[in-house]
Parts: sequence; C-alpha cells; structure tokens
Amino acid sequence: MLVDLRTKYPELTGKVAEAALVAADITVNKNMVPFDDRSAFQTSGLRLGTPAITTRGLKEDKMGDIVELIDTVLRAPEDEAVIAAVRGKVNDMMKDYPMFAW
Repeated sequence: MLVDLRTKYPELTGKVAEAALVAADITVNKNMVPFDDRSAFQTSGLRLGTPAITTRGLKEDKMGDIVELIDTVLRAPEDEAVIAAVRGKVNDMMKDYPMFAW
C-alpha cells in the first residue's frame, strides 16, 4: 500500500517517517507518490506491506492496532520517548507471533 503523507502530515518527509518507524521496529520504506514535489531521497510517501506480519499469523483484527502504532509515531517522529513506547508495544504484540525457524 502506498501512503501519501502530504494530507495529514504535510511537513513530514518519507525519509524522516521511515527512520522513525524503523526505530520503533515497524518496517516501511519511503516512496515517492504521484505528483510528488520532493526528491526520491526525501519523498512524500511510505510503502507498507503485510507479508511480514501475515506470515507470522496476524489477521485483520490486529491491523487497526498496527495503524494506531504507526500513527502514534508519525505524530511525533522525533520524540524518542514516543518511539521507545511504540517499540515496546510492537515487541509485546509480536512476541505471540514468532518468526518461524527454518
């Protein structure tokens, strides 16, 4: 899914959003969006995917929780306390959904 940050977070770049979310243990990628006026190094969007979580067994009922965690970080992308709190929630949620061992 491609998320355009410009409507809700007009000053937030994809680069900053990606770094903050990765620090919170949420993997996303910065991505250009249609009619993006930022460079490919900054971007105005994020690319999100579900294979990493669905492979671990998460279903639709957890997606709202994940969206809330993402939004919490995007509202305060430079606040280390917020990022640490979200990282704790992410890791607590994922402990019940381990990666499989090969």
